[in-house]
Amino acid sequence: MKIKSKKHAKLQKFVQIASKILCLHALIFVTALKVFHNKSELSHYIDQLKVNGKSIGFVPTMGALHKGHLSLVKKAMSKNNVVVVSIFVNPTQFDNQEDLIKYPRTLEADVLLLKALNARGIIVYSPTVRDIYGDNVRSQSFEFDGLEHEMEGAFRQGHFDGVGTIVKRLFEIVKPDRAYFGEKDFQQLQIIKKLVELYNIPVKVIGCPIHRASDGLAMSSRNTRLTKEHRKAAPFIYKTLKSAKIKFGTKSANSVLEWVDKQFKKQPLLELEYFIIADTETLKPVKRKSTKKTYRAFIAAYAGDIRLIDNIALN
Repeated sequence: MKIKSKKHAKLQKFVQIASKILCLHALIFVTALKVFHNKSELSHYIDQLKVNGKSIGFVPTMGALHKGHLSLVKKAMSKNNVVVVSIFVNPTQFDNQEDLIKYPRTLEADVLLLKALNARGIIVYSPTVRDIYGDNVRSQSFEFDGLEHEMEGAFRQGHFDGVGTIVKRLFEIVKPDRAYFGEKDFQQLQIIKKLVELYNIPVKVIGCPIHRASDGLAMSSRNTRLTKEHRKAAPFIYKTLKSAKIKFGTKSANSVLEWVDKQFKKQPLLELEYFIIADTETLKPVKRKSTKKTYRAFIAAYAGDIRLIDNIALN
């Protein structure tokens, strides 16, 4: 009986050790950051997660990740079991081919940044253009109740058709419960909310505050392309927005517009493309202030050949 007991004890110990090893492997499998390049494989994997009751957060990006992107990922991680971060430079939303060619592509560095967050539950989707578009790299045409014609839409022909096309396709692939977008691209945020409404897409779109450098410059992947002189001058954009907000409290919209125009004419390193004060719902320029509406000021300016945008809530 003692021999059998010893053998049984050894067998039990072996089973315990084996179980611990299997659990460790399972833990590594769950916590390791996963990278997908194929939409079918990703979609199948997400379906399995959803069957097991996992909630999916989604942060779509074009890569060259910075602290602003990471703040969106952290927000998503706090509210979801799994977070998908897409890294894809979408060709159909660029009206300037040179900008498309020069747009930074840093996938390896981006993955390392995401791993440093404690990558448990993070999935990276980095598709090829063919994986998204096949042989037909074209935008779908959208109407977003006129939102697409204001500001960026007026200066970047077809931009929001490209944005709508890629976001709609990514929503179909990822099937997220929640999607996170920064308010730096406030017009894009409003258009994506409209996209979800028009196509009855079952996702909650969440806007997150603009993440800024210590000197106030809004975080952007394009900031890395600024020369030292232009990087030093660029915080002037946010400084001007803050002053415009104060002036908007007591002055008319037109007088604020004129003041901003004069300030930029004194700044030789920055060229103002537009400054607009708009209704946050319709994005149409304000003609006369109303206490019943909320307004936001929007700026687009060039620092050399780098285009920078920013905005601020006014009331």
